[in-house]
Amino acid sequence: MTVPETLVDEHHEPLSDKCESHLDENRNWPTHGTYEYTSYYHSRREIVPFTDFIAMDKEFDFVVIGAGPIGAALAFKLATDNPTSRVLVVEKNWAEPDRIVGELMQPGGCQAMEQLGLQNVFSDISAVPVHGYYISYRERQLHVPYMHGANGQLRGVSFHHGRLVMNLRAACKAQSNVVCVEGSVTELLGQMDNNRFTAVRGVRVGPQRIQADGLDECIDVCSRKLTFVCDGITSQFRKQLNERPVELISHFCGLVLEHEPVSSDTYFDGPTGTTSHVSRPTDTAGNPLPMPHNGNVMLDGVGPVLLYQMSERETRVLADIPGPFLPSESNGQLRETLRTSLSRAAPKHLYPALHAALMRALDDSRRIRCIGSKFIPATANNIDGAVWIGDALNVRHPLTGGGMTVGLWDVVILTDLLRTHDAANSQQVQRVKAQWQWRRRPRALVVNVLSVALHALFAAETKELGLLREACFEYLAKGSHYTMQPSGFLSGLLPSPMLLIFHFFSVAFLAVYLRVSDKSVAYSGGSLFYRVYSAFYTLYIAATVILPVIWRELQP
Repeated sequence: MTVPETLVDEHHEPLSDKCESHLDENRNWPTHGTYEYTSYYHSRREIVPFTDFIAMDKEFDFVVIGAGPIGAALAFKLATDNPTSRVLVVEKNWAEPDRIVGELMQPGGCQAMEQLGLQNVFSDISAVPVHGYYISYRERQLHVPYMHGANGQLRGVSFHHGRLVMNLRAACKAQSNVVCVEGSVTELLGQMDNNRFTAVRGVRVGPQRIQADGLDECIDVCSRKLTFVCDGITSQFRKQLNERPVELISHFCGLVLEHEPVSSDTYFDGPTGTTSHVSRPTDTAGNPLPMPHNGNVMLDGVGPVLLYQMSERETRVLADIPGPFLPSESNGQLRETLRTSLSRAAPKHLYPALHAALMRALDDSRRIRCIGSKFIPATANNIDGAVWIGDALNVRHPLTGGGMTVGLWDVVILTDLLRTHDAANSQQVQRVKAQWQWRRRPRALVVNVLSVALHALFAAETKELGLLREACFEYLAKGSHYTMQPSGFLSGLLPSPMLLIFHFFSVAFLAVYLRVSDKSVAYSGGSLFYRVYSAFYTLYIAATVILPVIWRELQP
């Protein structure tokens, strides 16, 4: 059964794990247990309306703009690391957000949550453990599990985005030295030179909704130490740091499937939940997903189609439409494009239950929710008194689900550095920011470059890119380090740029071999001379996919 995407879980209450705990593979995983801040989930007692904030003290040690996943985690960590400091968090709307991305946390992000003291944040929100990726390509299936750690297989978590954000905000609201204000930051305040900030000393805060005539009463807030810009992918203050044009790569269109849950013994075995299930895509009973508790990636659509569970009974579908322009929904072109893409990605003869569920979801949805997929490389920050972090600093394609992993590790590294430096000393803060940029770069580069490069291959708009996509699938199917090290890149567990480059060009040379030997299905035919020529042209295309992105990531 499917429901319109806009009607799913509009009135969520935090769910106790007792209701479906038998469905989870391991009771020690973070989706079990009780979250210590659950009582603050819906509470508005701690939220200060703008009209009440006007009468309060306007001096704070730290100011955080935005209470999304990164802003809320940062505010919590600042408050717990600095119990005598006052932390201000300004957020336009403290109600549960509703987004169609940011719903899967890679194992690297789970490790960052543990470092921040938020290891229980996935409890009480019906989150689902994720073991790896199921990939379907040309009627072949492949499972890419996550790497193993000291205590067994590492895992990710998938969930409703809004529920995770509310759990993170609950942790903020529970801290006595955090002031949560519902309002809008309209301006940064500080020193400017040639219309560019050289130092930020505070912010101007207005009501939740600013009038068009700009006559709202606003108040100035002083930040004694640092102001953190965490207002997300649509940041209104990014231009103060980075004036480069934003590159729109594609669009993700979102649907929701409802289905029956899957019991653990059907798909998993062993105390660590090691995957032993071999997918039977023609199964029609119960859960229609090819491989529940995994990210399902179908590569035969117009663009890649992703499926991952938000709970045991709900699955998010994200269908990628490559290119900067989105087909019109008003004339039916968007729905027709999606119907074609979903039918190709999950053909009826291979995935009868999934195909039927996808078609019903598309037909039943009142509107198609879409989000642009962008790439914005990080920029060095020389502005005194301010730090840009999260998507306000750095955005990558959401295909690999690594955005929150990068942002949370940015919080871990930054707060670790701030603990040993005086945040009120501008010279020390500049050293902190320089060290932070250096230490964050390997993981950020790997996740960002991989997201853009894999999208180019998986969208495969040319024969050469189609050949590289085929080579990538064959490479991952080899097993051993051919599978597990790329899995480490995807999961944010292996932040090695040099190893990423090695594996990427290993895929490229495998594509050369497939083409020259005429063993490729994606790009076949031609004389030996033409195959050699086209093979090395494909190698050139591979270089143009990855090297410019790496170069942009390395720029100061």
